[in-house]
Amino acid sequence: MVRDVSGSYRRALSETVHHYGGWRPEPASIDALKGEGRWNNDWEASLELLRRGGHSPLPAFDALVTVFSAFYFGGDPEGDPASWRGFIGSEPLLVSPGFFEAFTDQGIAWGFVSGAEPPSARYVLNQRLGLIAPPLIAMGDAPDKPDPTGLLLLAEALAGRSLGQEAPPIAYLGDTVADVMTVQRARQAQPQQRWHSLAVAPPHLHGAEHLEGRQTYEQGLLAAGADRLLSHTASLTPGLLLDWLEEGPSLP
Repeated sequence: MVRDVSGSYRRALSETVHHYGGWRPEPASIDALKGEGRWNNDWEASLELLRRGGHSPLPAFDALVTVFSAFYFGGDPEGDPASWRGFIGSEPLLVSPGFFEAFTDQGIAWGFVSGAEPPSARYVLNQRLGLIAPPLIAMGDAPDKPDPTGLLLLAEALAGRSLGQEAPPIAYLGDTVADVMTVQRARQAQPQQRWHSLAVAPPHLHGAEHLEGRQTYEQGLLAAGADRLLSHTASLTPGLLLDWLEEGPSLP
């Protein structure tokens, strides 16, 4: 979780639903849908909210993707990001380049499994954070989470060897139930590998006025199998991570 998408992806989801259905889902409704662990893809989530809202007939999926992308990118996704005029321009970063440098300095390999379209993921990682060719599995590179294929591919690439008892432990940090479930399914696929599920509530729930909603959301992450909760993405340090990996996957 390296950016706040409440004003971009989530807003595009809401506006897409409004475009077709004439109503905008409340943030809590989107959180509840995401909490089911099945709707990590925001195109599919938009369609599902329309279905649950009784909209009929449902739009064609390709048409919905075009509408969503117009809101989110506001231009050709494969074109020059300088020409984009969509909500992608409203994504505060949650970490700095130094966050990743600290892990590299400690010999900790890192990478990304993202549900975002490749142009969006590359724009944030390469241009805004200045990361050079970061390991990335983005939308289309593997099945959508919670399918563990993308995480397994990335983990093996970072480990530099086959996964299993002798491979280094793998920690994955995410902010959705689907992220947590991805680790659980990776455990099922590679039970000899050491896995750690780290979770954090998304930024729109971090204000004091959203305390109850955040607690409910965090309980959902724990119920899905998260080993540890973070207060913020940036609160994770190499020392803290190494301590947790040494202790094993258990709640503090």
